[in-house]
Amino acid sequence: MSKKISVVIPVYNEVEALPDLISQLRAALAENDQWEIVFVDDGSTDGSSELLEKLARDDENVTVVQLYRNYGKSAALAEGFKRVDGDYVITMDADLQDDPAEIPNLIARIEEGYDLVSGWKVDRKDPWTKTIPSKIFNFVTRLLTGVKIHDFNCGLKIYRNEVVKSLDIYGGRHRYIPALAGQNKFKVSEIKVNHRPRIYGKTKYGGARLFHGFFDLLTILFLNRYTQNPLHLFGYFGLICLLVAVAAESYVVYLKVFLGHPFKIHFAMMLFGTMVFVLGLWFFSVGLIAEMIVRTQQGNEHRVKRVIQ
Repeated sequence: MSKKISVVIPVYNEVEALPDLISQLRAALAENDQWEIVFVDDGSTDGSSELLEKLARDDENVTVVQLYRNYGKSAALAEGFKRVDGDYVITMDADLQDDPAEIPNLIARIEEGYDLVSGWKVDRKDPWTKTIPSKIFNFVTRLLTGVKIHDFNCGLKIYRNEVVKSLDIYGGRHRYIPALAGQNKFKVSEIKVNHRPRIYGKTKYGGARLFHGFFDLLTILFLNRYTQNPLHLFGYFGLICLLVAVAAESYVVYLKVFLGHPFKIHFAMMLFGTMVFVLGLWFFSVGLIAEMIVRTQQGNEHRVKRVIQ
C-alpha cells in the first residue's frame, strides 16, 4: 500500500507565484496515489486568499486554512500540521525558491529509515545579506544542539506523521524544527536540494530575525535541558550567589577579628554580601516554584513516540 503524502505550505502575499507552484506540485505528486495539499493563508492581502479559495473549490485534494491575520510561519505550520493525515508530511515555502521536483528525492531518503529529512540549499540563490547570517546561524545551532545538519531553516522538509504531531512550534521555533525533533530522539538527516532565485515578490523576512532566532535558540536549549528539573539551573546560580555572599561576609569578619578594622569601614562590602545572599535565595525560590509548576504540568506532556503492536 502506497504512503499518503501531505504537503503543508504557508502563504503570505504570493499571488504571482501560486499558479506556477500549483502546476509544479501536481506534476511532482502525479505518481503518488494519495496526496493532499494544505495551504495556510497567513493573512494575505494581495489576492492570494481569493485564488486559494477557488483552487480549494475546484480540487478535492486541496485544503485552504485561512488565518485571521498574519501570525508568522511557525503559527501557520502549526495550524497546517493539525489538519494533515498523510503518512509523510512535506513542508515548503510558497515563493517558488523551493523546488517541488525534489519531492520524490525527499520521499526516497525518508524511506531509508529516517523520521525527518531536511533540505540543504548548497547553492543558495539569495544575496549575501541572507546567506552570511544564515551560515552563522546554522553553525551556532549545529554546535549547541548537537544535530549535525547544515541548513536548519530550509523550508523544504519531509517528516513522518508522528513527528509533526509531536512538535510544539510557535514564535520563531520553525527555524529549529530539526533540533526539536532531535530532542525527541527522532532520526534526522538531510539531502542536497535545488534552490531557485526568487522571481516574484520580495522576501518577507528582515535582518531582525537573526536576533529573534538567538532568543528562540536559548529557549529551546533551556527547555531541552531543564524543563524537567528547573531547580538544577536556578539552584546553580543561587548556590554561586550564596558562596559569593559567604565569602564577602567572611572577609569582613576576618578584617574585624584579626586586623581590628571597624565594620563601618567595610560597610559597602557587607551590603554587597547581603544583597548577593538575598539574590541567591531568590534564585532558589524561583527554582522551587518552577519545580512545582513542572510537576503539575507533566501529566499534559505528550511523551509517546509510537506504539508498535
